[in-house]
Amino acid sequence: MNFSRQALLGIGMIIGGSVMLYAMIQQIGTNNDSMPAPALVEKAPPKQAATLPLTTDIETEKRILAKKQQERAVRVNEQEKRAQQFLVEQETAEAEALAKSRAENEQYIANTTPKAGDKDSIEAAQNEIATPTIQPRTAAPDKATVDSKVQQSELLAAQQQTAQQQATESKNRQRVEKQQAETKKQADAEAKKQENLKRQAAEKLAADKKKQAAETQAEADKKQPPTAATDYKVKSGDGLLRLARQYNVSVEALAQANDLSPSAALQLGQTLTIPSRKQIARLEREAASAEQTRAEKRKKEEALTKKSVEAKRDAQQKLQAARKEVQATDAKGSFGVQVALASNQAAADEVANKFKAAGYQVKTSATSRGVRVIVGPERGKIAALALKDKVNSDPKVNTTSAWVLYWR
Repeated sequence: MNFSRQALLGIGMIIGGSVMLYAMIQQIGTNNDSMPAPALVEKAPPKQAATLPLTTDIETEKRILAKKQQERAVRVNEQEKRAQQFLVEQETAEAEALAKSRAENEQYIANTTPKAGDKDSIEAAQNEIATPTIQPRTAAPDKATVDSKVQQSELLAAQQQTAQQQATESKNRQRVEKQQAETKKQADAEAKKQENLKRQAAEKLAADKKKQAAETQAEADKKQPPTAATDYKVKSGDGLLRLARQYNVSVEALAQANDLSPSAALQLGQTLTIPSRKQIARLEREAASAEQTRAEKRKKEEALTKKSVEAKRDAQQKLQAARKEVQATDAKGSFGVQVALASNQAAADEVANKFKAAGYQVKTSATSRGVRVIVGPERGKIAALALKDKVNSDPKVNTTSAWVLYWR
């Protein structure tokens, strides 16, 4: 009875240890199979997907892939460590269970062993002892299988993430292209609208200019001078300017046709001739010719004046040089420049006053032939000759008949 109890107890312990080992192995397998893939669990939120870039940089993809590989290597190492630790714990538990079972069997055998000489009883007891059976241990997944599963899960997650990124990029690209197309369409419509507005404005401006030119021409035709000369009797309030505006003629042409000054005042009842178009054209030609003549005359006078001024300046310089030369050579004798021979003293004084006003020193001297007007005197004949040239080139005195005479 004791033997059966001890045998059943040992068999139960062995079966319990085997069941526990099998449950632990199943739990390890379940943990490995149910371990969530990082790439499958980590899902980008909808808002973050909307902000993904349209294009992916190759360098960025390389860095992301390297980072994922490092994370995968860390996870694989951790799984290997946990698997090694579990195997060690499993082997330890099996060894302890086996040692405990052996100890109990030995104790049971020792307790049930018959005394010496009872050989049949010993053999019967040994036959009754059931040999314990140990369930075969399920093999733990090897490292290659774990790595393969991890790589497959990571590869699948990477593929799914890449596909999701590509889909998001495609959607973003399509949305941007659609926005660009709409923007371009709006810009083209706006440009076309502006072009139409500009064309309409240009057409309106051209029409307004044409209309204005036609109105101006019609108004000018109405205000054209008369085709034939007419007489007009001056009324109260009339003036050359008012009549010129009334008959569309210039003030100068109206004054010239009536031998009047453009600023002349009109008298009541005075008869004026309103020139015709042909007369106005002739008067304008004559006025233009007269103006051209006056301009040419002014130009000649300016040229002569300029020439005279230059000649006077040269003569003055020569006179100063001659005076210096006379001082240097200590020339003897005084000479004067006779500029006129008047019939009487009054005429001589008139000429003398003109030369004095021009800045010359003038003296008069009565002779049997008349009164001489003499400029000077100058010491030395060279200086006197230079003074004569200056007098003859001076436009203020307007003389060319000066000549040198010995003074004393």
